[in-house]
Amino acid sequence: MPNVSTLTTEDPVLLVQLTDSHLFAEADGSLLGLRTADSLQQVIDLVRAEQPQVDLLLGTGDLAQDGSVAAYRHFRELTGSLCARARWIPGNHDHVPNMYEAAVQSRLLDPVVDLGNWRITLLHSNVDQKSHGYLEDSQLQLLAQSLSEAPDLHHLISLHHHPVPVGCEWIEPIGLRNASEFWKVLDRYPQVRGVLWGHVHQEFDQHRNGVRLLASPSTCVQFTPASPDFKVSSEAPGYRWLRLQPDGTLQTGVSRIPDFVFEPDYSANNY
Repeated sequence: MPNVSTLTTEDPVLLVQLTDSHLFAEADGSLLGLRTADSLQQVIDLVRAEQPQVDLLLGTGDLAQDGSVAAYRHFRELTGSLCARARWIPGNHDHVPNMYEAAVQSRLLDPVVDLGNWRITLLHSNVDQKSHGYLEDSQLQLLAQSLSEAPDLHHLISLHHHPVPVGCEWIEPIGLRNASEFWKVLDRYPQVRGVLWGHVHQEFDQHRNGVRLLASPSTCVQFTPASPDFKVSSEAPGYRWLRLQPDGTLQTGVSRIPDFVFEPDYSANNY
């Protein structure tokens, strides 16, 4: 059963996405020379300054780089300062059993949440020890059930892997391998308003058959858009906010840490 909020169907919903934080068990763990816990904390501080009331916080995968329980507990502790309802989904770097251990006595891994006039469905697209994504039959069935049982709500779907090309040649092979099956389900339900994912460490905002397609910056290192090969940009870490209106319209934007200076250290390429 979905987690039902106290928001009414007349209220807008403010959602914040934090993605690809790549935390380590050690608080000073770094990725390509960037301390990922420090950059996540700066992003959280930015969210706190800009978003006084967050209705749902989504962690859309690769929360940990090393898959350790300690890294997930650290993510839970840091994001808990926002005092928001939260949900997590795993990415290709995550270790699902350890995520569940860190999420004990919580609803962090519940797949469906109803907020206001919206339903958010969260899908696991991770494949153990692989970079690409795949939705198992159970996940496609969950998606169809969630959509079919709430025809009067507007729907936002979230997963880790990109279900459409994002314009980076090296990233395309590590997207969602059975995207056609995903779209076969979604295309049957006109109440779908948006699809949101992580994984690509960059902004993406397009439309497909009236559905908003969104990807977001990482809270740590960023990938250079339109690059044919693996390349990290000097852009600042950030987050995406989404305002889900009762009539089904969706406003969204990306905010990044100001005055952030970073040059990737490729000699420490531990991505």
